[in-house]
Amino acid sequence: MYGPTILVDSLSVPRIDDKFGNRWQYHPRSDRHSKVACWGIALDLLNASALLRRHVEQGTVVFGVNHEMRDFATGRKKDLDLVLARPALPPSDGARTLASLVEKYGIVLKEDARSRLEQLPDLTEGRVGAVLVALEAKACMTAHIKSLPRLYDELNSSHLTVHGASENALAIGFVMVNMSEEFLSPGLNQFEIAGHTPEVSFHAQPRSTQRVLQKVAEMPRRTRTGQHGFDGLGVVVVRARNDGKPVQLVTSAPAPELGGLFDYDSMITRMANEYDVKFRDI
Repeated sequence: MYGPTILVDSLSVPRIDDKFGNRWQYHPRSDRHSKVACWGIALDLLNASALLRRHVEQGTVVFGVNHEMRDFATGRKKDLDLVLARPALPPSDGARTLASLVEKYGIVLKEDARSRLEQLPDLTEGRVGAVLVALEAKACMTAHIKSLPRLYDELNSSHLTVHGASENALAIGFVMVNMSEEFLSPGLNQFEIAGHTPEVSFHAQPRSTQRVLQKVAEMPRRTRTGQHGFDGLGVVVVRARNDGKPVQLVTSAPAPELGGLFDYDSMITRMANEYDVKFRDI
C-alpha cells in the first residue's frame, strides 16, 4: 500500500501559509492533510480492485471532492472529503483527474508509487450521481484528550449521513494520530516564529495516542447492509512536531498491528473486496 508513505512524505513539506508569515506542515484550519490522505486511499483502492479499475476505464465511476451528502430520513447534511460515484453527467473536457491533483495538493510520490499511478486508468472528477464509496479523513494532532468528543461525533455523523443517503454505499473512516511528545500548534503561535521562541505543546505519550485509539475502537462498524457503522476504518500513527522536520510513520505499538482491526492495509483490502462484491453488476 502506498497511502501511509505518501501521507508522511507529503506532510513533511511545509505548504500552508498563515497571516503571520509562517509556513506549516499541518494547520487545523486547512484540509490539506485530509485531501492527501483521501488521495492515497483512492490510489490504493484503485490499485487493489480490478473491478474499480474497469469501471474507471469504462467511465462508469468518477470522483467528487467535498461532496455534500444528505440523510434522506433526517435531512442531515455533511460534506464528505472524497467520494467515488456513478456520474450524473459525462465528465467535462478538462476535468481534473486523480493524477492532476498531485501537483495541486503538493503530493510527494516515490518512484514506485508514481510508476504505478501512470499504469492505472485515470480516475476523473465529475458531477456526482449515486455514491458508491464515501471517505472521511480526520486528524488528531494535539490536545488529544480534549479533542476526543469532537473526533467521535464528526466521524459518527459521517457514516450515519452516508448510509442515510444510501445503505448500499461503502463508508470509510480514516484517522491520523500524532504520537509526537512535542507539537507546535498554529493556534498557540499566532506570531512570526522566525526570530522568536515558539510555544511548544507537550503530550503524554504513548498514553495520549492509546486514548485516541480506544475512542476510535468505540466507533460503530458494520458487516452487512442494514446495520449502522463504517464499512472500513483505518488508523495511521505518525510523529509530527510541526516544525519543518520530516514527519515519521509509526508502525510499532501502539500503532495498529499488521492485519489488525484498524490496520490501514487491512482496511484497503476489505474495502476492495466489498467493492468487488457489492458493485459487480453496475
